[in-house]
Amino acid sequence: MYTSIFLQVGTSTLQGMLPFLLMFVVIYFFMIRPQMKRQKNEKSFQASIAKGNKIITTSGIHGKILDIVDSDNTVIIETGAGKMKFERSSISMELSKKLQAPKVAK
Repeated sequence: MYTSIFLQVGTSTLQGMLPFLLMFVVIYFFMIRPQMKRQKNEKSFQASIAKGNKIITTSGIHGKILDIVDSDNTVIIETGAGKMKFERSSISMELSKKLQAPKVAK
């Protein structure tokens, strides 16, 4: 008799927790995992920045990297207005690779 009561309680709690477990799995695969992948790609991009690369900052300024200061984690960028100093994290994309890529005919 006690065994049958325990089994009934066990299955109802499992069924009650199943929606929460399912929601966590969905949130992990659609929100958390892609964000972690984006952060990993951003970190590797910032580490691969080199002198001479043509880049765009997050504020939309186009320029060319003149020097990288490792101790400050900053870069010196040459723009049309002159030389500017930016944090590495403010660089959003590199144009050097995009400009060298072959154009696809439509």
